[in-house]
Amino acid sequence: MLSRKGIIPEEYVLTRLAEDVPDHARYRARERRARFVGKNGACNVAHKNIREQGRFLQDVFTTLVDLKWPHTLLIFTMSFLCSWLLFGMVWWLIAFAHGDLDHSTRLQRDPAEGAAGPAAAFVPCVTSIHSFTSAFLFSIEVQVTIGFGGRMVTEECPAAILVLIVQNIVGLVINAIMLGCIFMKTSQAHRRAETLIFSKHAVIALREGRLCFMLRVGDLRKSMIISATIRMQVVKKTASLEGEVVPLNQIDIQMENPVGGNSIFLVSPLIIYHVIDKNSPLYDISPMNLHHHEDLEIIVILEGVVETTGITTQARTSYLADEILWGQRFVPIVAEEDGRYSVDYSKFGNTVKVPTPSCTARQLEEDKSIMDTMPLSPRGTIRKRSVKLKPKFTISEEPS
Repeated sequence: MLSRKGIIPEEYVLTRLAEDVPDHARYRARERRARFVGKNGACNVAHKNIREQGRFLQDVFTTLVDLKWPHTLLIFTMSFLCSWLLFGMVWWLIAFAHGDLDHSTRLQRDPAEGAAGPAAAFVPCVTSIHSFTSAFLFSIEVQVTIGFGGRMVTEECPAAILVLIVQNIVGLVINAIMLGCIFMKTSQAHRRAETLIFSKHAVIALREGRLCFMLRVGDLRKSMIISATIRMQVVKKTASLEGEVVPLNQIDIQMENPVGGNSIFLVSPLIIYHVIDKNSPLYDISPMNLHHHEDLEIIVILEGVVETTGITTQARTSYLADEILWGQRFVPIVAEEDGRYSVDYSKFGNTVKVPTPSCTARQLEEDKSIMDTMPLSPRGTIRKRSVKLKPKFTISEEPS
């Protein structure tokens, strides 16, 4: 579960769960190639030694949205508390400077106590403020517009009226920023990607007489992904002719799908495949290369617009060399039943073995005689369940 949320890399979780395995198996697991993109779509990249930290403050809103929920809620709470305390101190200073907190003066000048003469005309800046606690309560009433009626600003102090206007504006700005941040965090696009699933393994098998790299993708929700596109990249370590080493060289690979092009109509699970030809980076891949020591990772990226919200979402996954099954294909999971098509997701990642040559696509293209020795596998079709319908009426002959 921790690896699903991206808190702990999958390799460490697997190592932690396998503490009782022999030393040679543990050593072998550590030699496995580090993922560039995890199975859950999280990028396994750590950014270090960033000197210009101030760049993150230039886009405060995005920084707040990217924070984890505990940090966001802490900032949300502290922003209101700090503003209430700050303006509570301002209201207390105004009352102190005007003499509203002087108890003896208030007793002499308060008309309710029966005082007479010019002293009876004393009017405080804010009524019913006797201490910092009452000033703090008045600050909360002003900013959240509660208005219990016991405290109010009078026309005696223009500074109090100015502070009232400033606090209202500051409160609106804080509400807009924090509520917008909370809304964006709850409606982030990667939440929709949780219901976009990929097969755990990819397969390589023959299709139309050519070796193809295949994977299955599906959507668990009934709401569609509009303008869905899918693309794949091969990430591997390469070296140029000049000796430059590129540790993560990203190579786009051309893919095919039942609809054509990169756009897909993801109503039911689809098998996306890439024809391994002379332009493919998998042209020289054979079953002997599909092990955990091989420096090979295939990244799959699915993008589209969420139908209900209109937000663009992206789902990602990757396949290492030992997660690619040679000579297998996916079992059919779509069946026609009661006049509609049903999908059995319990078989989403199931595969079956099929006759496949144990050679590279280059060798298969150069030696066509290899295909003559391969037995043909039966074609998969959509199953249709026959339903016997009882007649609603009978026809009988009329008596003569």
